[in-house]
Amino acid sequence: MLRLALAVSVAFAVLLPGFAMADRLKDMASVAGVRSNPLVGYGIVVGLSGTGDGNSGLTLQSLESLISRLGLSVDARDLNAKNAAAVMVTADLSPFMKTGQTFDVTVSTVGQAKSLKGGTLLMTPLMGADGEVYAIAQGNLVVGGLGVEGNDGSSLTVNIPTVGRVPNGASVERMVETPFLESDYLILNLHRGDFSTAALVAEEIDKTFGGGVAVPIDGTSIRVRAPVDPGQRVSFMGLLENIEVTPDAPAAKVVINSRTGTVVIGGNVRVTPAAVTHGSLTVAVTEDLNVAQGATVVAGNGQTVVAPGEPVVTPDTAIDAEQEQARAFVFDPGVSLSSLVDAINAVGASPSDLVAILEALREAGALRAELVVI
Repeated sequence: MLRLALAVSVAFAVLLPGFAMADRLKDMASVAGVRSNPLVGYGIVVGLSGTGDGNSGLTLQSLESLISRLGLSVDARDLNAKNAAAVMVTADLSPFMKTGQTFDVTVSTVGQAKSLKGGTLLMTPLMGADGEVYAIAQGNLVVGGLGVEGNDGSSLTVNIPTVGRVPNGASVERMVETPFLESDYLILNLHRGDFSTAALVAEEIDKTFGGGVAVPIDGTSIRVRAPVDPGQRVSFMGLLENIEVTPDAPAAKVVINSRTGTVVIGGNVRVTPAAVTHGSLTVAVTEDLNVAQGATVVAGNGQTVVAPGEPVVTPDTAIDAEQEQARAFVFDPGVSLSSLVDAINAVGASPSDLVAILEALREAGALRAELVVI
């Protein structure tokens, strides 16, 4: 059950204790060694409509090197890269992908190219963190952005035309070794570590497959004994990831986003007896200038002459102080989160006031929760 209370721009996400839903193990944990691998490569996109890198030295040198590998001799000074662009190609190689399978790649400019629309990526090796080539990318780009520029310098850009994608543009050339079929055990890593949840996961696994199959290693990992036969191991994993586990209640936390004023209070937060007074003092200083015409008096021969002089400027400052009436509320022992939210909302606290109240409660030792500022 989710209860949402809004105070100005402050959002409270409240999970009432005592009510929890079971989650599938596949949504709570991942198998150690079964992960995607990032790939990266440097390539050239050709076929652009005058939106390339132009006379960029990097692109010209790359074109010269590429053409020379095709058996032609050419000088970089004879080339123009207005229809070509130097790009970086990135992708994630999913686990268990076999040689010959294809996947999408993302292409991004690194030079002066204004748009990749209509371009074709030339054959580009994609390397892993170990420097080995695991895939080859090539194909026509799909660009969702648009960029137009006039002779007078005016321009219009929609989305990002310097980034494109090649659907199924990469072909796997080398498999990534995985310990899934080699180890006698499977290690499940919880997405959010918790000792109680790790123990509950091991308990539910043993209820399904028998005692001693799962052993919690620490607050994050659970070791599971797996079948030796690969065929049985895949079926075993299919049953394992669909086991439902009710995770233990998370630790009491109050999370504050200081940039947006968002405050999220966990359902296990408690407040010990405390009295809070909330008020504010506003001081307004008004500066004004009184200007009077100056005069110069000259007396002589029985006559007095008054001549206009420099204006006289006299500062006039007014200071007003206004203090709101203090608003106090008292927390009883073991007050619940809903009472905390109601009390703070009742005094109309702003986001900054709310942060100050929570920090003061923590310093006083009355807030039984971890205060996290992000």
